[in-house]
Parts: sequence; C-alpha cells; structure tokens
Amino acid sequence: MLSHIARLCLVLFLVFGGLARPVFAQDMAAAEAAQLLEEQQRALDALIVTLDGLEKDITEHGDDDAYLVRLRLKLEAVSTEALQSALAFKPRLAEINARVEQLGAAPADGQPPEAETVREERQALAAEKTEINAVIATAQNLSLRSNKLIEQIATIRRDLFRSMLTRRYALSETFSGKMISDAANEFGKFSTAITSWANFAYKYKFNAMIAATFMALIAALVLMFGGRRLVGGLFRADPAVEEPSYLTRLSVAFWSTLLPTGALTVFFAATWFFFSSNQVLRGDIGLYLRSAMLMVLGVFLVNRLANAALVPKLPQWRLVPVESRPARWLVRLATAMAIAVALNNFLSQVADQMSSPLSLTVTRSFVASLIVGVILLLIGNVKPFRTPEGNWKPWPVWLRYSLFLIGGLTIGAALFGYIGFAIFLSLQVVMTGTILVTAYIGFLCAAAIGAEGGLGGSWLGRWMMAKGYAEESSMDQIGLGVSVLLNFLILLIFLPLTLFMWGFQPGDIQAWAQKLATGFSIGSVTISLLGILSGILVFAIGYFLTRWFQGWLDGSVMARGKVDAGVRNSISLVVGYAGIAIAALVGISAAGIDLSSLALVAGALSLGIGFGLQNVVSNFVSGLILLAERPFKVGDWIVAGDVSGTVRKISVRATEIETFQRQTVILPNSNLINGAVGNWTHRNKLGRVDIRVGVAYGTDVRRVQEILLEITRAQPSILKNPEPFVQFSNFGSAALEFEIRFFLADITNSGGVQNDVRFAIMDAFNREGIEIPSATRAEYKRPVLEPWPHDDDKTEAEFAERERLKAEEEERARKGRRRPGKPDPA
Repeated sequence: MLSHIARLCLVLFLVFGGLARPVFAQDMAAAEAAQLLEEQQRALDALIVTLDGLEKDITEHGDDDAYLVRLRLKLEAVSTEALQSALAFKPRLAEINARVEQLGAAPADGQPPEAETVREERQALAAEKTEINAVIATAQNLSLRSNKLIEQIATIRRDLFRSMLTRRYALSETFSGKMISDAANEFGKFSTAITSWANFAYKYKFNAMIAATFMALIAALVLMFGGRRLVGGLFRADPAVEEPSYLTRLSVAFWSTLLPTGALTVFFAATWFFFSSNQVLRGDIGLYLRSAMLMVLGVFLVNRLANAALVPKLPQWRLVPVESRPARWLVRLATAMAIAVALNNFLSQVADQMSSPLSLTVTRSFVASLIVGVILLLIGNVKPFRTPEGNWKPWPVWLRYSLFLIGGLTIGAALFGYIGFAIFLSLQVVMTGTILVTAYIGFLCAAAIGAEGGLGGSWLGRWMMAKGYAEESSMDQIGLGVSVLLNFLILLIFLPLTLFMWGFQPGDIQAWAQKLATGFSIGSVTISLLGILSGILVFAIGYFLTRWFQGWLDGSVMARGKVDAGVRNSISLVVGYAGIAIAALVGISAAGIDLSSLALVAGALSLGIGFGLQNVVSNFVSGLILLAERPFKVGDWIVAGDVSGTVRKISVRATEIETFQRQTVILPNSNLINGAVGNWTHRNKLGRVDIRVGVAYGTDVRRVQEILLEITRAQPSILKNPEPFVQFSNFGSAALEFEIRFFLADITNSGGVQNDVRFAIMDAFNREGIEIPSATRAEYKRPVLEPWPHDDDKTEAEFAERERLKAEEEERARKGRRRPGKPDPA
C-alpha cells in the first residue's frame, strides 16, 4: 500500500514539476533581464557624466592640438562602451521575440479571449521589451553624441592648423632694439636656470649623474659593436674595394646610418631614463635636456645620411654619381640646413617654457626660414655632374626647379610675414626629406635583396651557401621573403614618423590602429584587421600542425608498420587535405567571417563550375577516385597513352609522372580515369620481357632455338619458373623470325637484362656464323653484268669492278647456305 502511494506521489511530482518548469525558467530569465537592465542603466548614466565632462574640456582646451587628440580617444572609448551596452540586450531580445512567436497573435475582436496566464505573459514580455528598447535608444544617442563631438574636434584641429599656416605676423619689431633687449633678458633667465641646476647637480647628484651617464654609454656601445658584428662588412665603406655591387653600397649606406643613429638614440634615452630615476632633473631642465637631445639627434641623422649616400672621400661607394667636390658641398649644406631647423625647434621649446615674448618667436622663425630657403637655392644651383667633355652639368631640370620653387616659396612666405607657413615648410624639407630618403634607401635595399640572385650574391648569401644552410636555388626564395619583411618594417617605422612631421599626433595613430583592430564597416561588411590577423595566425598554426602530423604519421607510424609506399602516400594526402580544410574553416571563423555568408560564394562557384570549371572539377573528382581505388600508386611504372614512366606524385588535380628520360609529365587525373592505363607493377613487379630476333633463310632453326635458350637460362636475373621460352614466330619477308620470352622478378630492371641478352645473342651468332639479315640486304638484287669481250664501250677497269661485285654477291650467298658444324661448301 505504501509503495503504491509513493509511486503516485512521484508521478504527481513529476507531472506538476514538468508543468512548473517552463514558468520557473521564464521567471529566472525575467529576473536576469531586470538585473541586466539595472546594470546597463547605471553604466549609461556614468557615460553621460563622462561625456558632459569631455564636452566641457573641448570648450576649455580648444587651442591645444595634443589635448584635443587625447579627448578624441576618450570619446571613441565612450562610443564603443555605449554600443556594447546596446548589444548586451541582443540575446534577451531574441528570446522575447521567439516567445512571442510561440504565443501567437492576440485574439481579434469578436474572438474568444485567450487564457489569463497567456495574456499576462504577453503583457510582461511587451513591457520588458519596451524597457530594453528605451535603454538601447539611450545608448545609441550617447554613441551619436560622441561621434558628433569627435567631428567637432576634427573641425577645431583643422581650423588650428589652417590658422597656424595662414596667420600673418607684423615684422616691424623684427631686429629692433626692443627685440634685442628681450633676447638678452631671456638669455639671462635661461643661463640662470642652467647654472642653478648645474650647481645643485654637482653638489648633490654628481655621483648619480656619472653612474647614469656611464650605464647609458655602455648600452649604446653594446648596440653599436653588437650591430657591427652582426652586419659585418656592411657597416662601413671599404676603400680597398674598387667596384662594390649596388646592393652592397645600399646596405652600407643603410647600416652606416641606422646603427650610429640607433646607438646615439639609445644613449640619450638611457641617460634620460637614469637621470629621471635618480631625480637629477627638474621640470624645466628636463624639457631643455630632451629638446637638446632631439636637436643633436636630428642633426646627426641628417649628417650621417648625407655622408652615407654621397661618401665624399670614396667615389666608388656613392649612391648618387656626383663628383667629389660637389658631394662635399652637398653634405655641408644639408648639415647646415638641419642645424638651422633643429636649433629653431630647441629655442621654440625653451621660449614656450619661459613664456618668451612673441617678437622673439617671430624673429627666430624668420631667420631660420630664410636660412633654409637660401640653402635650398644654393643646393639647386650646385652643378654635381660632369659631361664627357669635362664641363660641369647641373641637376635634372625637374629637381633643380623644384628646389628653386621650395626655396623661393620659403623665403617669400617669411618676407611677407607668414612665419608659420615658412617654418612649417622648412621643417618638412629637412625632417620629412630625411625620413623619406632613409626609407627610400631601405626600399632600394629590400628590392635588391629580393631580385634574382640578389641575396645569393651578397656576403650573407655566400656564407650561408658555404656553410650548407641553403642551396643556390633556395636563396632567391629566402631573399624574396626577406625583401617583403623589410618593406613591411620600413612602412611600419617610417610611415608614422612622416605623419608626425605633418602635424598628426600619436593619438591619431592610436585611434587609427584601434579602428583597424576593432573593425570598420564598408556597407554591411565589417572588416577587422585584428580578426584577419587572428584568422591567418590560426590557419598558419593549423597548417603547420597538419604538416607535422603528416610527417609523424608517415615517418614514424606507417614506416615502422611496413605499409606499402602507395598506401602511405594516399593516407598522407588525405590527412593533409583534411587538415588544411579544417584549418581554413577554423581560421575563417577566427577572422570573424560568418560561414553562412559563404553561401553566395558557393552559389557563384557552382555557376562557374557549370560554365567553365568542368575540367577542374572533373580532375578533382578523378583525383579522389584515384586515391580511393588506387589503380596505381607512387613508384609504379605505368603507360598512359604516349606517356610511359614512374609515378612520382598523385594529387587531387594531376598526377606527376617521371619518364625514363627524366622528363616530368603532369597528367590531368581525368585522362587517367577516362583512358586506358597500363600498370607494369600493379600488384607485384613480376613481368615478362619479349625480345625479337631474325636470322637469314637457310639457317638451322633448331640450332638457333638452342642458342637462344642457352643464353636466357644463363642470365641470373631471368626466372627459372616460369621457364624461358623461344618461339619460332614467323616466316618473314627478310628473315626467319624468333621471339624470346622470359620473366623477371622486377620488371623495372628489364632494360639492363635486355641489353645483356642482346649482347650475348650477337656474340653467339658471330661464333656460330649465323647472319641476322636486314631489309636492305634481303632486297638487294644481283646486277646483270655483261661480259667484257662483247662490250667494246667498257674499259678494263669497269669490267674488273663488276667482277669484284659479283664475287661479293657469291660470298654472301655462300654464307647464307652454311650449316652449323659443316665445312664450307667452297
């Protein structure tokens, strides 16, 4: 009785529990949605406060370009967070819509009312959806507001840049007495600041300064000498080399500029770091020191680059074929121009820190612009080349007039008061020109390495080939890869530097990098560089794992199991294709590409198959059939039409066959499926060889059969079972025809065995006096000769010649009638 009651209770519990489960699940989902609504609303309220503060900062700091860039990054972060808040409700909205579809449409007027629980649930879902839509609308409004403020910042920055270039200054106070007194006062303040800091550092931080400088020097020397050891002879131009290659000259120019400049940069950076760590610098002195370091570094870079490209003392190492004297002048003028621009930038930082009068800034920029303009005119007026007659020749017309135009424009802008434009143009000529020339040398070096024989002809390539690390054929592929890598690194390094010179801030580069990483939309398609790189990385990992697994399976598992070579090849190919296909699918998913969107591509591919890819698909399917059925395998000797050779590789599109002339024939798989294919080594290498031989009429055929059998039985490679056989095959028009048939354990060795048998037949026939006639001999007819006494027109010599021919004919007939072992009938 109790057991029946227990069972009844259990059944009731299961029934009511099953009925209550959907209600319970819906209540849980509603509770989670309410919590999510509360969290996102709090987050959006915080974003509203942040956005209000950023909008106020834009108004207060509208004249600070760098600060505006930082505000732009914050606004983009706010927009992204707002969109993330909106996307957080996507799963819940999908659940609500699905549930509403399950409930169906509400009954129309006049129809029976629906159940009370269904009506309440429908109303609850509608209310929840309304609340979610309200929060999503708030998030979208925040994103739109952030984007409008970003556009406002872009407009303000454009106006600032335009104002800087187009603002005109009055030059009436330039070089006046007030300007001179202001300059003296500012110089006194600057000297006082430096002197007071120097006294403080000498008394309290002297040991720390010496230690910091020494450690920075060690770091620079490590880079310098380590780099020199790494690049070897590419660091400096060797005067002993009379005709260096173009690649060597480019490499020397590149490394002789990069290594010293890098070492000096490391020294300055390490010095700054150690000084700051030991609290040697105060605020204004730190700014002065950093500006001075940048000034020295800029001048040093320009000087090194000019010397590396022009090499005044070694004409054979120059990248530009100018004469030695103009080369020296060009180096001096380029260095002077760099000094003028760098010194102006240094003094500009000092003036900003000291709040110097505007007249000093205008005068300083005016003088620097005039110097740069005059130097450009002087460079354009240089005649660096010589004609074959020895006359001096100027620059090409386009370059000369470009220099004159830029130099004249700089001087004219300064004289008319457009100091901002003049100094901006001067800065671009020096700094951007230096960056572009350095990058151009790098690109030329990469192109020379990637050229055919480029890397192999360099000292590094010769060393790698001498050590056996690479062959000459593979050096071009390595060189191409190095060339691509160098081009990418040059773009990665020099493109941001060029953008900085043209007024872009580091924040701009950071914003662009974030857009590339997180994705940007083109229509309905979102492209994410980070996703694409992730997909490529996942595919590369999958590809190399597949190759490793192929090698392990083939070399360790199947090789030890003594699996047939053809089976090993088929399994390895199938594993490789399957692994690459899986890696491709995973890589596409990792790149963020929806696989369902590939349906359009599949449809287009099907259309292409219907029109023009029938042969490709036919070969692909045929390749799969060959791998599955294995009518032949790698290593088999096959005959397909006019092609006969050994199978070297079976892929899904074509089969690679190597003929006995060592010619590789790529045969489409459909030809092998649709046509007849002969396989000499299908199941084993046992095969029969047929050799035909003819003897002259009148020869003892029984003796010929005995000789041929003796020869075949004496060959060690010919099998005794099945036994060799000699068939008297035909009475030919020219000879009695025999056919030797014998079997070999390895038919691939038939060439050498046939050669030995034929040599043995010739030796035996020569010993036995058996003739092997040819068609020309059989068709030869004896000439009709008239006796000399009855032909008065013939000479005695001609008669003798006819008699000789007659004797030769009789001798041939006699040999044809001989019998083995019998004396000559003559």
